[in-house]
Amino acid sequence: MEGAASAMFPHLRIVLGMVLGLGISRLLLGFAGLVQHPGRYRLSAVHLLWAASILVELVLFWWWEFALSEIPAWTFGTFSFLILYTITLFLLAALLFPERIDEYGGYEAYLMRRRYWFFGLLGLTFVLDAVDTMIKGSAYWERLSFDYVIQIPFGLALCAVACATTRTRAHLALALIHVGYQGYWMTRILSTTV
Repeated sequence: MEGAASAMFPHLRIVLGMVLGLGISRLLLGFAGLVQHPGRYRLSAVHLLWAASILVELVLFWWWEFALSEIPAWTFGTFSFLILYTITLFLLAALLFPERIDEYGGYEAYLMRRRYWFFGLLGLTFVLDAVDTMIKGSAYWERLSFDYVIQIPFGLALCAVACATTRTRAHLALALIHVGYQGYWMTRILSTTV
């Protein structure tokens, strides 16, 4: 049975990779579209920061999920949870670059009108990340420092503020805070292993 459990991770990795790949593709195609048609829609620093941040989030998710290779036993519930988490990340990417935004006039207006969906899903990813970390076991949890514990309420508060306001400066500050925090995590993982 141990061989079957260890064989599950490559199978799961393929499915997760397909959904992550769709999200990354969506973002990259969105960025390419901005270059191909720079005057089609009004650009927004807030939108661009969140799009870059979600791209980083997808890459970080892929990196952290390698720790799943150490899980000795798999259930369909665990598998389903991880698919749900990955789909949530894909939806964030898809929300940032919809097929058309003609009725909004620009990306910032679009993001402000869809902020409950976007920041609601982003908030959900903080909760899902906590569950994901618990699935990986206590040894994995202990490798993370105290700043991981404060990440979840901090991220949820960030999303709540983003839902409550349409002020551009506030959204710019929130996006910069999130990107800065991601930069902090990336510097930490460059010197550690999963």
